[in-house]
Amino acid sequence: MLPYKRLGYAGIILISIFILIGCSADQEHAGSSEESKNVSAEKASEKKVKEIPKAAREIEEVVVQEPGKLVEEHIDPELEIIEGLDFVQYRNFIMDTFNPIVEKELTGYFENKQELTSDEVYDYLVYQLGSGQYKTYYQDLVDYEHGHVMPELPQGEDEVEKVKKQKQTNVVILMDASGSMKASVPGGVKMDLAKETIKKFTDQMEEDVNVSLLAYGHIGTGSDADKEESCSRIDAVYPLSSYNPASFNEAMNSFQASGWTPLAGAIDKAQELLASYNGVEYKNIVYIVSDGIETCDGDPIVAAKKLNESNIEAKVNIIGFDVDDEGQKQLMEVAEAGGGTYATVRDKEEFEELVLKKWKPTFGQLLSTQGMLLHDVVHQKQAVLDLYSPLYQSSERELNRISSAARFLKNEGFITEEVHSEVIGLAEEMRNLRNEHFRGIKDEKDAEAEKARNEINAQVQAWKDKWKEVLESEN
Repeated sequence: MLPYKRLGYAGIILISIFILIGCSADQEHAGSSEESKNVSAEKASEKKVKEIPKAAREIEEVVVQEPGKLVEEHIDPELEIIEGLDFVQYRNFIMDTFNPIVEKELTGYFENKQELTSDEVYDYLVYQLGSGQYKTYYQDLVDYEHGHVMPELPQGEDEVEKVKKQKQTNVVILMDASGSMKASVPGGVKMDLAKETIKKFTDQMEEDVNVSLLAYGHIGTGSDADKEESCSRIDAVYPLSSYNPASFNEAMNSFQASGWTPLAGAIDKAQELLASYNGVEYKNIVYIVSDGIETCDGDPIVAAKKLNESNIEAKVNIIGFDVDDEGQKQLMEVAEAGGGTYATVRDKEEFEELVLKKWKPTFGQLLSTQGMLLHDVVHQKQAVLDLYSPLYQSSERELNRISSAARFLKNEGFITEEVHSEVIGLAEEMRNLRNEHFRGIKDEKDAEAEKARNEINAQVQAWKDKWKEVLESEN
């Protein structure tokens, strides 16, 4: 008997039902799989569109904006903020090199996306063409401090008489050029940063200030065999005289970081240099830039005390550049013994802040100025402008790149006249938002500086009025 005959009529019916159910399930599964594939494809397509981030619409988002992909890949950050006659270099690069790259990218992206809204088009253009320079300069502008410092105003008739008799200010700069100054800190190599900042400092000194630059540690290699020569060589690479920028720069470039650290010998050399300038007739200041302790067996504390207590009466001010705890302790004691101040810095910004804003001879100004000198005002305004200008240039050039790209999309038929107009309107709106905000901060910084200048001028004039009889009397 055949097997299916054993099942009977009812069994055959049941089997048929199961077969039908199975087929139906297979069909449903196949349909479901196909539907899932379609859904996945749609989601993948949506995801691809969503990969373009929303462009900044608020100033808080603008200042942290990442550079556009094409901008980051093809435009040198320094080229984007270039201005003046050099702008031609930027313009030619954009027209001859960058625009063809942009047009190729836009064509590939928009040929299958011709239904995007103006917001989506703008987001994509910022994603590719937005500036990444804002965060580079914005915080520096926000953190900027004018650096106008109230000059020392001597009190008491004896002190005022002393200031009256002083003919000029002498500044002696001792530059540590030992081997450790070849090390790097945030912002660059210590020796390079020290030279660069000292040049800026001397550039802003008053015309009647004499200056000298002594280099020590610039001979030898730091080996024991070189120690004697390295420790004995402290050279006045710029003898004490009026400041000549070209000659001073030549002197600064004449040595490099190399050997040992004869700090005590350098202070003694400064005393020799100032021997003819007594503290009654001259204001004498010694500035030391060092990154470590004495290594030539001298005693810089004794040397500083001797200098300060001599008839030269020079103050010894020290900047410790990335100094360890032992070095800080010794340098602090040297400055204290020399009647001056000590400060430590770790990077380029801290170093410039201290040198350019705190190291200012002030006694010599009091009889010939109302307080603030013209070049101090010019320097402050230029410093703010140097931080503001890159923000403004970046903002304008982002607008220009986006406008040019939108015009290309319209001409090629990728977007309508209406979408083009809306994209341009949004780009200009964001440009105005950026520029007004940046300008507002600049104006605020200028106003703060002007207020400080007015206060300084008023207090100096009040001091002069108080001591007018003493200042105008014959010796």
